[in-house]
Amino acid sequence: MTMVSPSLLSADFGNLQRDIEMLNASECDWYHLDVMDGVFVPNISFGFPVMQAMAKHATKPLDVHLMIVQPEKFIKEVKALGARVMNVHYEACTHLHRVIQAIKAEGMLAGVTLNPHTPVSVLEEIAPDLDLVMLMSVNPGFGGQKFIPSMVEKTRKLRALLDRTGSKALIEVDGGVNRETGKLLVEAGADVLVAGSAIFGASDPVAEVAALMSL
Repeated sequence: MTMVSPSLLSADFGNLQRDIEMLNASECDWYHLDVMDGVFVPNISFGFPVMQAMAKHATKPLDVHLMIVQPEKFIKEVKALGARVMNVHYEACTHLHRVIQAIKAEGMLAGVTLNPHTPVSVLEEIAPDLDLVMLMSVNPGFGGQKFIPSMVEKTRKLRALLDRTGSKALIEVDGGVNRETGKLLVEAGADVLVAGSAIFGASDPVAEVAALMSL
């Protein structure tokens, strides 16, 4: 089945414990945490004190996506959260191989995220070292954006690159994901769907998670 990582950026920040406990009862695989610094992306989300509070109530692994400059400075802090996945942006890492090895050394799955304009070819040399590649299907920084249709073909290209290089990395896609776009992405080779508005805006979020997993 397709893996689903609900984005807590779309949760009710006034009722985070309630929303996390709701997802605890769902079949979702991970919780997706978007960290924004107002520098790498034009918005600020939440930092480590809030994520520590989230982690206390979460029974699913944390999928931490750092949309920040110099993400390598926070590897140990992400590990301390109990995170399963640490995702860094290709565009934010001058020495990407070093960052990936440092993440792995802490026992986490190492993920690299690509912005919509960044071609998958930039990962040619490092693909075999990755546990996960996440494609942004919106421009990062804000929730609730419209899906960029060309990201379906980009997912196909990434799947071909991973197969060609012998990489076992999962393909994760984040941005504008719902049942319609999710189906196209899974058919193109996506393994993990990040969904925020589609889940938290649904009348039955738990049922929506199940629907996305069955795509």
